[in-house]
Amino acid sequence: MSPPKITVHNRQRTIRVHVAALQAFAQRALIECLEIPRKKPGSLASLTDLSVNLVSNRLMAELHRRFLHLPGPTDVITFQHGEIFIGAETARVHARRFGNSLEGELRLYIAHGLLHLHGFDDKNSADAAEMERVQKKLVASVRCSGGL
Repeated sequence: MSPPKITVHNRQRTIRVHVAALQAFAQRALIECLEIPRKKPGSLASLTDLSVNLVSNRLMAELHRRFLHLPGPTDVITFQHGEIFIGAETARVHARRFGNSLEGELRLYIAHGLLHLHGFDDKNSADAAEMERVQKKLVASVRCSGGL
């Protein structure tokens, strides 16, 4: 069975991003993610199409309120049917705060969304710590194997 198709869309105008580089990373991360053993069933392998949508804080706050009933923007929201929404403005703020590049922060968020689709969650501190460890390993693995 071939891996799902993943497409990165820049749906915001505030932050300049290198979509082609993120697209290459997302494709490679998807393939690597499918090799990671899952703790719980996830829908990643059963999906045919995935989309990564870079959006404004305004839209991210609306999605956050509408679907998670929480105020304000957030970094990543993943829908089990294969959509990953990433707040580009939040990524820029977090990149500065954590000493990361914008592209590095966006890669973390793509990996995070893929892991959610693969059955990982971060609802409690133990699961969040494990997910963060796997996420960092995934990003590093793609960087080493794909030359990205």
